[in-house]
Amino acid sequence: MPERTEIRLGEYESARLGIEQLTSRDVDRLHALQDRGGLTLTPDRTGWRLKADATVGVLILDRIRLVLEPKFAIPGAQLMRWLAYALAAPVPHQATARPWATDHDGYADLIAAALLAECQALLRDGLRRDYVRQERLEPLVRGRLDVAAQATRRYGQLDQLHVRTFDREPDIWDNRVLGTALKAALPLARNPDLARALHQTAAAFSHAPTPGAALRALDRVQYTRLNVRYHAAHSWACLLLRGGGVTDILADHGATAESLLLAMPALWESVVRRLVSQAAAANGGRTVPAGGATGITVRGDLGNSSTFRPDVLVSLPARATAQPRLLPVDAKYKRYDRQSVGAGDVHQLLTYIAGYAPDDTPTAVIIHPQQGGYTHRTLRVVGPARTLGTIHVLGIDTHATPDEAVTIVRSALR
Repeated sequence: MPERTEIRLGEYESARLGIEQLTSRDVDRLHALQDRGGLTLTPDRTGWRLKADATVGVLILDRIRLVLEPKFAIPGAQLMRWLAYALAAPVPHQATARPWATDHDGYADLIAAALLAECQALLRDGLRRDYVRQERLEPLVRGRLDVAAQATRRYGQLDQLHVRTFDREPDIWDNRVLGTALKAALPLARNPDLARALHQTAAAFSHAPTPGAALRALDRVQYTRLNVRYHAAHSWACLLLRGGGVTDILADHGATAESLLLAMPALWESVVRRLVSQAAAANGGRTVPAGGATGITVRGDLGNSSTFRPDVLVSLPARATAQPRLLPVDAKYKRYDRQSVGAGDVHQLLTYIAGYAPDDTPTAVIIHPQQGGYTHRTLRVVGPARTLGTIHVLGIDTHATPDEAVTIVRSALR
């Protein structure tokens, strides 16, 4: 197949494609992504018009390599910190992988390198082994003799014995999913040194029959003291095998191989949930569920009832009463460092205030990403008779560390 043409788009940018640049299979894949809100593909007089949404990453099609770049230019090392923070995984050390630089290789190389670093660390420490049942022919009895197989296959001959053994082997699911993910990362790697290292490391791991089987194994895994050191590697493997979709970050829609797409709003929501949870705990509070009996529900309209649910609901100790106060927090992946808060978001936060906040402190918080420091501005929504609510708009510097961001969020929650 000829070399694919690389097309680079930023979030919400568009490009025109010739009719010959997309195969019918490409069109089907892009329409599937369009149904999930990842991008928009529309026909025009000369071919196609492709518009990116709030999705970044790499999509390898039959004739083009589509690179979707984030609107926030985050350096590679910073992106790894925030991704690892969202996944609750340790940041892979630079000494065990190439430097975390994006350059022309893009963000897909970063995640492949993170997986590689964790797998190499596991190999250095020794892969986990467990008892695996095997059926084999042996000259002597090892394990248990398979009488039925011996009688039907050897017809009473005793020169070779059908036996069932249980030996400690590295061919277990903890390792198989990593071998499968390393193999899936190969088409995404643009750096030749990284691709070579992925290929060599993948050879040291066993593989699952299919990527789907590996994903089902990851959904079932439970971590104990025996395999907890695999948690970080499995997190990066899951990110690659789902094409970007990880439990609690993105919904698994069965993304095909040779793609790595991150839905940035969902990723930012995951970051904000963890930031707020840590900040609330430092202030003596905690996060509480915002659904079920504590949800805001609209009933009586046509069709099913609808709900309003903030991204995070925080319970904080009140100053003048023993009853804790509730504070709704919403993550907004928007450029609110450059533009005013939209009317729709103001209405949404006022609904949260009416449903959760106490009358004496009708307050809610918006947290958005930005560059070049932190910002904290206050919106006061005032009616003719009274103040309807106060909305704190907090900008988190994506160039800072998560620990620094927790300190800023903590000050806003007081």
